[in-house]
Amino acid sequence: MANQDPKERMLIFGRHPVVDALESDKAIDKVWLQIGTRGVFEKDLRYLCKTKNVPMQMVPKERISREVGGNHQGVLAWMAAAQYQQLDKVLPLLYEQGKVPLILLLDGITDVRNLGAIARSAEICGAHAIVVSQKNSARLNDEALKTSAGALHRIPICREKSVGAAISLLKNSGVQIFSSELGAEHNLHALDLKQPMAFLLGSEGRGVSREAGEQADIRFSIPQVGETESFNVSVAAGIMLYEAMRQRIG
Repeated sequence: MANQDPKERMLIFGRHPVVDALESDKAIDKVWLQIGTRGVFEKDLRYLCKTKNVPMQMVPKERISREVGGNHQGVLAWMAAAQYQQLDKVLPLLYEQGKVPLILLLDGITDVRNLGAIARSAEICGAHAIVVSQKNSARLNDEALKTSAGALHRIPICREKSVGAAISLLKNSGVQIFSSELGAEHNLHALDLKQPMAFLLGSEGRGVSREAGEQADIRFSIPQVGETESFNVSVAAGIMLYEAMRQRIG
């Protein structure tokens, strides 16, 4: 086991092992099922993934075979390096504990190193949770955990059906959405970050999606003097989080 490839330790394949992993509430990142699979197993697996809030994707047999060398029986589960939590359970607990929620909402961030770096800054600066969506999100794997310096084990990672669904839940719970945008009217350092709030962060290339950005309550910019277009998303997250921490402990 000590010589086993790290990637192999993150994989479970075969019908019974995958079902057992889901039923025992192991930390599962996603499930691949071979295209063309039909019958009771396909229906049961789809239902199980839905109830456990685990994304399931139909993929060609060849794609699964490239990941595992054994008899995979057309199904593969990717283990997560940390257990996902549910936002609708984390938020009420924060309020019950008398805390003012500080949340990070990640929209389309797929680079595991960015996820890890963001988690590290989030935990250090006192954020209460990181929210990701089932689709177009970085995997919670060993590399993300290593980059986070273990922070992914110390801050709740909440996986929701979509960014839009997460925003609706946050707003209905009294949390305002703050979105970073180049050229925005408001300056980060002039904002009140002591209220219940969530920073909305987009991917490196695409930024915050139009659908998510339109739901933001406040759009702001981070001051910069150089000519480079913008900060890396994990650096930007660190700047935002530090300002929120400074205001809250100042």
